[in-house]
Amino acid sequence: YPTCEHTLARRAREAHMKRFCKAQAIQRRLEEIEVTFRELEQEGIKLEKLLRDEKGSPADQQTQWTNQLLYLVQKKNSLMIEESDLMIAVQELKLEEQQWQLDKKLRSYMNREETLKTPEDCKAEQETLAQLLKVVNERNLLIHIQEEKRLSEL
Repeated sequence: YPTCEHTLARRAREAHMKRFCKAQAIQRRLEEIEVTFRELEQEGIKLEKLLRDEKGSPADQQTQWTNQLLYLVQKKNSLMIEESDLMIAVQELKLEEQQWQLDKKLRSYMNREETLKTPEDCKAEQETLAQLLKVVNERNLLIHIQEEKRLSEL
């Protein structure tokens, strides 16, 4: 089945490239969030100094500074939530890649004739299957965590 194998190999490469591109996009966004965290931190420090040092300033000015500070805290919290979601996505991509590798390995064992398998091959096949089940359960747990987060945010 050379055509089928060629198609499967092409699809596997496409899926791998898709995961790679997604991982790169996540990494870029995490770096952007880190930069934004630093900027928000610096701006927050300035506002805190203004609030502490300028006790004689008008009340409306202090209220404005306080509101700006609260806005910064709110923005930082939303970025932390996004960062947490991205870290879960990174873990999910790693597990997806592991699952693909283990699935490929398991298929190679399963495609062999039973009569040609050595006891070591049978043992390796069982171990690979156990690892694959573990990865699937970990992915399921991540999906459950994401669903709980989504429901709690609603």
